[in-house]
Amino acid sequence: MPHRDEALIKIENLHYAYPRRDAVLKEINFSLYAGERVVINGDNGAGKTTLLHLIVGLKKAKQGDIIALGEVCKTEKQFNKLRAKVGLLFQDPDDQLFCPTVLEDVMFGPLNLGFSKQQAIEKSLATLNSLGLQGFESRITHQLSGGEKRMVTLASVLVMEPDVLMLDEPTNALDEKAKQRLLHVLQALPQAMIIISHDKVFTEQLVTRNLYLQNGHLVASQQKRIAVA
Repeated sequence: MPHRDEALIKIENLHYAYPRRDAVLKEINFSLYAGERVVINGDNGAGKTTLLHLIVGLKKAKQGDIIALGEVCKTEKQFNKLRAKVGLLFQDPDDQLFCPTVLEDVMFGPLNLGFSKQQAIEKSLATLNSLGLQGFESRITHQLSGGEKRMVTLASVLVMEPDVLMLDEPTNALDEKAKQRLLHVLQALPQAMIIISHDKVFTEQLVTRNLYLQNGHLVASQQKRIAVA
């Protein structure tokens, strides 16, 4: 675990390119500290989701270092350890929900961490209750609404007690009521966050720092250059 004043996540000189394509990320340098909620914006295809996937090891960079919670992550074993403490909320909840019932989905992480079945049930029920999802444990996951699925995916991440939350377009397909519910939950959480979102009304109520991904580089949002026709 890093010292209080050290970055929870630090990225140094990160490069990434898809096969037979130019680099999508170039010389990315970034640090996330406790208490920060960093919003990253950028055009579609700029590499925002790719960056989150690199941080948790779902994609592997050819160059650069990812240092999470004080440890350089290179191997799958190291990234597995990281993923227990850095929770990623996928852009599409259906990519994250794969068990028949809500309780089974939320229990999946604790069981993988070695908790007993009873411990996993207790942790999962407590997490669901904290998000206002009492009584959802036996619901069929694929029959939930978009807002309900989003909250269940959040429960499946929070039950792991992560130090960092990474949220990829968290308000996608949510109505206004569901957005407000999600906003209130996130505002009350202590975790540092990296948020990708085009929803400025939503993010301005959370953000402590804005960044922009442009031409493969991560810059302060005010540095965004506007092309003149």
